[in-house]
Amino acid sequence: MDAQSVLKNERLQDRPHTPGADDRVAARSLWQDAWRDLRRNPVFIVSGLLILFLALAAVWPGLLTSTDPLRCDLSRSQQSATAGHPFGFDNQGCDVYARTVYGARASITVGVCATAGAALVGTLMGGLAGFFGGWFDSVVSRLADVFFGIPILLGGLVFLSVVPSQSIWIVVAFIVVLGWPQIARISRGSVITVKQQDYVTAAEALGAGSGRILLRHILPNAVAPVIVVATIALGTYIALEATLSFLGVGLKPPTVSWGIDISSASDSFRNAPHMLLYPAGALSLTVLAFIMLGDAVRDALDPKLR
Repeated sequence: MDAQSVLKNERLQDRPHTPGADDRVAARSLWQDAWRDLRRNPVFIVSGLLILFLALAAVWPGLLTSTDPLRCDLSRSQQSATAGHPFGFDNQGCDVYARTVYGARASITVGVCATAGAALVGTLMGGLAGFFGGWFDSVVSRLADVFFGIPILLGGLVFLSVVPSQSIWIVVAFIVVLGWPQIARISRGSVITVKQQDYVTAAEALGAGSGRILLRHILPNAVAPVIVVATIALGTYIALEATLSFLGVGLKPPTVSWGIDISSASDSFRNAPHMLLYPAGALSLTVLAFIMLGDAVRDALDPKLR
C-alpha cells in the first residue's frame, strides 16, 4: 500500500462517526424496548388509565364526591338510587357511592404498601442468596419453604384473629411476612441466571468488588421478573385484603373498605342488590386492572415473547 492510500485510510478513521439506525438499535436497552412496546399495547393503556383513575379516587376522593361516607341516615336504609345518590344506600343508610369511592383508599393502600414491602424483602433476600450461595442460600431457601407451607388465607385467619387491633399497617405487615418468599424465589433464580453471563465474568476479571457487580451489573438485569410478579401480586393482595375484611379478621369499621361493605351487604342481597354489586364491581375492576397491567409488563419485558 502506498503512502497516499495510508493517508486516506487514516483520514477515514479520524472522521467523526454519525450514528445510524443500526447503532441506535444496538444501543437501545431492554427498558427502552419495553416502554416502546407498552405505549403501543392497548391493554397497558386501558389498565393504566383505569389505575390512574383509581389512584385519583384513593388520594383525592373529595374530587369525586362531597358526601361523607360515615354520615348515615337509618330512615334511608336499603333505599335504591335517588337524585344525588346514584348508588343508593346501605343497611345503615350510608351513601353507597361515597363508600365505594372512599373504599379505594384502604384497598389500594394495602395493596401498594404490601407489594412494595414484599418486593423489597424478597428481592433483597433472594438476590443475596442467589449471588453468594452457600450456607446463606440454604438458610434463605429453607426459610422460604417454611413460609410457603402456610396458606396465606389460613394464616391470615389465624394471625389476625389474635391481634387486638386490625389497622391497615397490621394487615400490610402480615401480607409482607407471608408474601416475600414468592418474590425471593423469582429474584434468586434471576440473579443466578444473570451471574453466569459473560459481562459479569469480565467485571470479576477486571477486579470489580461484589457490591459493584451486584448493584451495577446483576441487579439492573435481574429485576425485570420481579417487577412482573410484583405487579400481578398487587391485584392479588387487594383481593386478599377484601377477603380478610369480608371474613371479619381484616380491616374493621370505621375504616371504609370494599370488603367490609360486601360483608355487610351479603345478607341483604335479595332485597337490595345494589349494596353489594357496586363495591364488589369496584373490587373486581381494580384487581382486573392490575392483573392486566402485569400481563402487559410481562409481555414487554420477556425477550422470549418478542
